[in-house]
Order: sequence, then structure tokens, then C-alpha cells
Amino acid sequence: MRSDTIEIVRAGWNEYFMGIAHQAATRSTCPRKHVGAVIVRDRTVLSTGYNGSIRGLPHCDEVGCVMEDGHCITTVHAEANAILQAAKNGVAIDGGELYTTASPCWNCFKLIANAGIKKIYYGEFYRDERAREVADQVGIELIDLRMPAPVSA
Repeated sequence: MRSDTIEIVRAGWNEYFMGIAHQAATRSTCPRKHVGAVIVRDRTVLSTGYNGSIRGLPHCDEVGCVMEDGHCITTVHAEANAILQAAKNGVAIDGGELYTTASPCWNCFKLIANAGIKKIYYGEFYRDERAREVADQVGIELIDLRMPAPVSA
């Protein structure tokens, strides 16, 4: 038996997956809010997404945001992009869990619910109370995981 072993501190699953969501957020092209999302099932990453413009169009960080009613209308949200990437690549996400750096807006919540995701872990609450109001009714658990963003090396 060795006595000179080094204790390794492993991240818990929530910390690990939220860390991946934070890393995805670093790819965001929206100057207003960097958001990342990761969809997992059985402790396996299925898909990731971040907020940015429609594929092939200039990004907001290049040409500015197009604003309507206080929202950029050219941005596809991180949660929607994670769902779309799974669909594009033939990855089933029904019964999965979503980790996102900011709680979903109402439109993303509707996509998440209809995609069959059962748990949403979020790192900060962002604006929209409607998801909280209907989550129980549609069998989705909302979990507040406020934790500090990882420090980049």
C-alpha cells in the first residue's frame, strides 16, 4: 500500500455538466448575453449549443443585434441550438436532462418540453417566470444550480 498518494478531487455530475454548459457559452456570438447548454442522459453528453445567429448569416458580434421588444431577433438560443444539433445528428433526447447557464425563455421552454426533456438545471434565473409556472404541470423539474463559472486556465 502506498502512503504517498495524492487526493484527487473530482467534480460532481452537476458541476461537470454545468461546466460543459459554461464552456459552450464561450462560443456564443451574442454580445448581450453568453449562454451555453448541454443535453445529457444517463451521465452521457448528447448535444451542446450556444446562442448565435442562424447558420451562414453574420453574427451579432460582427454586425450588431437586430432588436425588437428588447430582444435580438437574429439569435437562436443555446437550448434551441442544442435540441437542433441533436435532431440534425439523429440523436434521441427524449427523457434527457438539460443544463443551461441561464434559465430558458418561454419559447425555449416549450421546445424543451415537447422534446421530452425531464429536468432543466440552470445556473442563473433569466427573466421569464412562465416556465416556473407550468413546469410541474408538464412533468419537468426545474433545478437552480447557481454556482460560480469555472475559471479559464
